[in-house]
Amino acid sequence: MKISSFNVLRVGLAITFLWVGVLILQSPEAWTGFIKPWAADLLITTPEKTMIGTAIFDIVVGFLLLIDFFTFWASVLAAIHLFIVLIVSGIDVITVRDIGLLAGAMAVAMRAWPDFADKN
Repeated sequence: MKISSFNVLRVGLAITFLWVGVLILQSPEAWTGFIKPWAADLLITTPEKTMIGTAIFDIVVGFLLLIDFFTFWASVLAAIHLFIVLIVSGIDVITVRDIGLLAGAMAVAMRAWPDFADKN
């Protein structure tokens, strides 16, 4: 992946995560409807508090992607998060876009893969 396309994808994901995080913080109770009842039963706290935690997580991941810091780990966490979102909320006309975001997060992770062997 060329560096310019990588940066476009990274920044686009960052903006998406930041924006969604802010939207969730503005109205966490409205976002609880995306949690399927079976998943809500597994929560250790209220759905509203879970959504606030999700919002903070989204903002942190988005910020790390935006500043290109810990990019590999931020994109791996983003991909895992999106995979969980697809499981918890199901695939429908609204969440189908998360498949594209998941693919984008995986592409950023693959491009940012750290070369641990060169860290000697």
